[in-house]
Amino acid sequence: MGAYAGVDLGATHIRAVIGDADGAVIASHKRDTPRGPTGIDVTEAVLDALRGACEAADVAPSEVVAAGIGSFGPLDLAGGAVENPANLPDSIDRIPLVGPVQNLFETDRVYLHNDANAGLIGERYYADRNPDDMVYLTISSGIGAGVSVDGNVLRGWDGNAGEVGHMTIDPHGFMTCGCGHDGHWEAYCSGENIPRYATRLHREDPVETALPIDTEGFTAADVFEYAGEDDFATHVLDQISHWNAIGVANMVHAFAPLVVSIGGAVAINNPDQIMDPIRDRLDDMVMANIPDLQLTTHGDDVVVRGALASALTGGTGDSTAVR
Repeated sequence: MGAYAGVDLGATHIRAVIGDADGAVIASHKRDTPRGPTGIDVTEAVLDALRGACEAADVAPSEVVAAGIGSFGPLDLAGGAVENPANLPDSIDRIPLVGPVQNLFETDRVYLHNDANAGLIGERYYADRNPDDMVYLTISSGIGAGVSVDGNVLRGWDGNAGEVGHMTIDPHGFMTCGCGHDGHWEAYCSGENIPRYATRLHREDPVETALPIDTEGFTAADVFEYAGEDDFATHVLDQISHWNAIGVANMVHAFAPLVVSIGGAVAINNPDQIMDPIRDRLDDMVMANIPDLQLTTHGDDVVVRGALASALTGGTGDSTAVR
């Protein structure tokens, strides 16, 4: 029956898996995402991760019949590449993906999705209940969403539908996003930008705080650790929760999902501090039906499992295609 591959290209790590025709993962391989110096270096790291997964599965690359790729964006879907990624150094302007993976596996059955769409495909394919109308929201180093409406995964003509992290949630533009625009959701609530947001708030009102604001090692994890004990950290988390709720409410009004599944490192590592405040605020923001908010049950593997499911279903993510 052959083997199938999935790979998740994230800004921090690359995960690759080899699976069988039933969608079961046989073996996996994980490595760091290089910070350059060029996009080709990132491409080579993706190929290295896939070779590592093949070796762990005792599968020759020529035995892989199809592969799926879930990647940060923005995508050039026609060219099978990432174009000018916001979360990597400026020296990385283009990361070829589809062509090199086709060459590795000697197959043209290679399917590229943004990472949130791959996460959505994974949520739906491996779910006991397969809702036609749902959103998979990732809150990680960046923010994005995969959206299914009436059972159809929304991709957009260029593969970049669902870039909700670049919705403007703050018209005052207090924070500038990595993409260069002001007021985007990702600029306030992503793992990369939470410490920057906290630092900017503290400059505006330099109150006493236990947060290591002025240290090089200050991270989002510090905000979540001190929230509830330190007044300023609690204020920062409250502001983050407010922006998150606005973002989710906007998605609810735009797409009317029955389920919003939330993943990504920020949410997975701090589930109560992310999920509960959104639930508490939605009733005051949403005029329509409030969806069921769930934390993904697939952890960090939801995107790579979705990439594998894409390989199994010819890129559609339709869980009825292969079972």
